[in-house]
Amino acid sequence: MAAAREAAVASGDGARPRHVAIIMDGNGRWATERGWPRLVGHRRGAERVKQIVRACPDLGVDWLTIYAFSTENWKRSTEEVLGLMKIFRRYIEREAVGMSAEGVRMRFIGGRERLDPKLQALMAAIEARTAGNTRLNLTVAINYGGRDEILRASTRLAEKIAAGEVAQPSESDLAACMDTADQPDPDLVIRTSGETRTSNFLPWQAAYAEYEFTPTLWPDFTPDHLSTILDRFGMRDRRFGGV
Repeated sequence: MAAAREAAVASGDGARPRHVAIIMDGNGRWATERGWPRLVGHRRGAERVKQIVRACPDLGVDWLTIYAFSTENWKRSTEEVLGLMKIFRRYIEREAVGMSAEGVRMRFIGGRERLDPKLQALMAAIEARTAGNTRLNLTVAINYGGRDEILRASTRLAEKIAAGEVAQPSESDLAACMDTADQPDPDLVIRTSGETRTSNFLPWQAAYAEYEFTPTLWPDFTPDHLSTILDRFGMRDRRFGGV
């Protein structure tokens, strides 16, 4: 079995993934290990996002999707949740001009109705401002949960069926109702911090994605780390159920 797996890996064509999705885990742990408040780690993590975003085009990545805040993260302390929302607002405000100048298109997935109206307005504004950019497509998952997205998409599809817009629903019909309807599925999903869970992140879209779990905490995850993982991806044999 081991020999067969090695042969399969060795047959990779060296191609790098066009769409990378990242579960950015370990911010709080990074800060705690240093005796600092967890929010310090989240702020450092936001700085790391900027570096990774800038590195992606040169690494051949056209689409980057990052998991910023899950539907389950509301269970954290009020202080941490409010602090995270403040970090999101500041990030969007500070990066709006830079994103436009660097050709980054920024979009958000997840349910927005629970978010602060001011944050929602900032999200909509940067989406509109960067809509014409093509150098990198950055998608931020905020108040996102894969099961929640599938439920919302199923509801939309049911409404279309009831209205007579869809007769015999297919996978493509449901995909068209997802938050990511006009985006390609991820080729590679990376999770930092050593955890090996997918944590309800893009379960529909990542059905055939490759996964990479790294022990590096997100604030320590550099473009060099990303480049090394992308190189390993190129050695994988992706058969998508074929032989």
